[in-house]
Amino acid sequence: MLIDNGKKIKDLQLEFHRAFPHLKLEFYEGSHRPGEASPARQQLDNEQLIDEVRSVHSKGDLRIREEMSVSELERLFLEKFGLNAQVFRRSGTLWLQTSATDHWTLAEQNRKGGHSEQLAREKRE
Repeated sequence: MLIDNGKKIKDLQLEFHRAFPHLKLEFYEGSHRPGEASPARQQLDNEQLIDEVRSVHSKGDLRIREEMSVSELERLFLEKFGLNAQVFRRSGTLWLQTSATDHWTLAEQNRKGGHSEQLAREKRE
């Protein structure tokens, strides 16, 4: 994932969601510790440019691997690019912050979200 000032938050979100369809990224004004949730009132508008919301203005490629943990991904966003990211997982028809399962890999989170979405779909049918 290429991070540069000309992209909007929604560009990063879309790229991440394509790779992990049962997960999503949200970005926040303030940082959080592993295992902590981010307050909804600090969530950034996804139309904002990356340049407007980050504290580290380096351009670079963030290699997101499915075996990395959520906490590792969120830490890399913060340390390398000054972006306060939070991963969400699909839970039926809702999106949940993965704060209680930050130690899970992205692959595990995505699988769990897919399974949850499938169960919700079966209940509706």
